[in-house]
Amino acid sequence: MDDAIVDIRKLSTVFTNGDKRAVIHKDLDLSIARGEFLSLVGGSGSGKTVLLRQILGLEQPSEGEITVLGKPASELGKQGAARRVGMLFQQGALFSAFTVLENIAFPLRELKTLPLPLIHEAAMVKLQMVGLDPEHADKMPSDLSGGMVKRVSLARALIMDPPLLLLDEPTAGLDPEASDSFCALLRSLHHNMELTVVMVTHDLDTLFELSTRIAVLADQKVIVSGAPKDVLVFPHPFIKNFFLGERGQRAMELLREYPFTV
Repeated sequence: MDDAIVDIRKLSTVFTNGDKRAVIHKDLDLSIARGEFLSLVGGSGSGKTVLLRQILGLEQPSEGEITVLGKPASELGKQGAARRVGMLFQQGALFSAFTVLENIAFPLRELKTLPLPLIHEAAMVKLQMVGLDPEHADKMPSDLSGGMVKRVSLARALIMDPPLLLLDEPTAGLDPEASDSFCALLRSLHHNMELTVVMVTHDLDTLFELSTRIAVLADQKVIVSGAPKDVLVFPHPFIKNFFLGERGQRAMELLREYPFTV
């Protein structure tokens, strides 16, 4: 794919523990175009989060290549991954001893190239961009609700205006109202910041609300990728159980009411 912001070719991931050997990915191919909101779904142990960490450069595959913005993902750590890729971890991963503003500003402070007033101003802009008021800047993570933790973590992931954003279960642990509000925020930021987003989620409401494309991990590879309406009709046991089982009925009703045209 010529306009791919992420390109994964012939990727294999093998974990070993003594005499035990587990193959997570085998000959996995996936390209993600600029501006997409791609969701990765798969069963437990299918390697969804592992793949996110490999795109970020935190883990290396056993074989194959991952390029991010035209360069090997393995170089992201050397160049400062936060400059090119933002990551929202499932539990937020905020520093408990830092205030909200200090957490958001952390990547910029690590650069050691900008004056503190400018760092403070940039962090305040991102705080308000994710829908939080300036009065929250001096709060500690322990004082925040689950939804606010997600927003602060998102602000930190975006502090350097990276073109690529990775999301690991972004609505996990949120009540329905907070989840809907966070999805609306992600949709707005995806559009307004012209982000490319890769999301791992098991939540079908979130999946259908945000995805322009879904990639399904099963049998150690991507078995199908495409618009949600096309993935749903792909014949595979995981897709039938995941999308068409009892837990998927409410989301399917939403899909029928608001059919995708992407």
